[in-house]
Amino acid sequence: MEVLAIILFISIFLLILYGYPVAFTLGGISVIYALLFLDPVAFTALPPRIMGVVSNYVLLAVPLFIYMGIMLEKSGLAESLLETMAILFGKLKGGLAISVVIVGALLAASTGIVGATVITMGLISLPTMLKRGYSPELATGTIAASGTLGQIIPPSVVLVLLGSVLNVSVGNLFAASLLPGLLLVAVYIVYIVFIATIRPKSAPSMPDEEIREFKKDGYIAKVIRAFVLPLFLIVAVLGSIFAGIASPTEAAAVGALGATILTIIQGKFSLEVLKVVGRETTHLTSMVFIILLGATTFSFVFREMNGDGYLVNLIEQANLSAPAFLALVMVVVFIAGFFIDFIEIIFIIVPVVAPIFVQFGIDLVWIGVLLGLNLQTSFLSPPFGFSLFYLKGVAPPEVTTGHLYRGIVPFVLIQVLFLVVVILFPEVVYVFIDR
Repeated sequence: MEVLAIILFISIFLLILYGYPVAFTLGGISVIYALLFLDPVAFTALPPRIMGVVSNYVLLAVPLFIYMGIMLEKSGLAESLLETMAILFGKLKGGLAISVVIVGALLAASTGIVGATVITMGLISLPTMLKRGYSPELATGTIAASGTLGQIIPPSVVLVLLGSVLNVSVGNLFAASLLPGLLLVAVYIVYIVFIATIRPKSAPSMPDEEIREFKKDGYIAKVIRAFVLPLFLIVAVLGSIFAGIASPTEAAAVGALGATILTIIQGKFSLEVLKVVGRETTHLTSMVFIILLGATTFSFVFREMNGDGYLVNLIEQANLSAPAFLALVMVVVFIAGFFIDFIEIIFIIVPVVAPIFVQFGIDLVWIGVLLGLNLQTSFLSPPFGFSLFYLKGVAPPEVTTGHLYRGIVPFVLIQVLFLVVVILFPEVVYVFIDR
């Protein structure tokens, strides 16, 4: 039975790689295995398990954060932020790229939606960077990597899902991932400054006349307006969580309302915009929850077949230490990110390995942050990195897929090295929470 559980896991993984729909593969194959190999009485425990997932209060944050991100995309705040930051850093070599990273971080803390961030910055920043003489590799790499910061900087849908699967506090995950996320932003900026120093032609500064033109009328007012609104939203959402005023789910509702108000203030709100935002939110939320139901069925059948116990025994017999098992999981998740989506990794791999981490006595909040950092690479790693697809879809014709792939390599290496640093120095995770 235990061997059949492992065969179930492998068969689902292979079918997903082959292109079958994730949700129906997870649920359908698991049900077939259960019908063939489990006592029919076991099925009576499945409906309460599914209802327990559907009624999980924490998961209400998923549609609310998705709504917040899509509504902010429609508000036009990203455009004003990018224009303002470009001028503020315009005189520096690599200033445009630095502004993209900082705006990516601000949008990550405001929305947490990778696709919206990459597309917005690709449409606004990429043509400008290419026009200013930036190398296509540095320009595309910076935009794609900055867009993925929403995976690790809270509020993040990834962290909400990880908190649900690992059964840890989402608020603690948000607090634990804040400093690693900000440090990753700093590392990106250091890399850009380094490249601009050794290859100044690949990251030139902006012309003085453009900077003077922007500063002519109401410069201070433009800067304040560009920063105050998104900062207001960040403080409302994250501040309410960290201050203990609101749970992550309640803060998500605050963010959804705040994003709507900011869109109204920007003069971009309309009934048509509301319809589009509602439709896209429903589509994304439905996708996440259908996969979640399939994953719940898989997890149930896998454990009924004692697959998790079998894996624990295998680890014990192999005499794998906790660090060796952690390294193995991180490598598997990194490689899986080349082929399947982060949601599939969270719902297929994480439930299987979580009990083993508990057995080793490893803190699951720390594991959640490590997985969040690792899953960030899945958006960048070829051939199926979604950030690359998003950016290619809005890039000018002269930007090739080769430019995208070459541009992203340094940032993937930075993320992997940074992940190793957080593994070696776990203290950075516990700065804002009690261990």
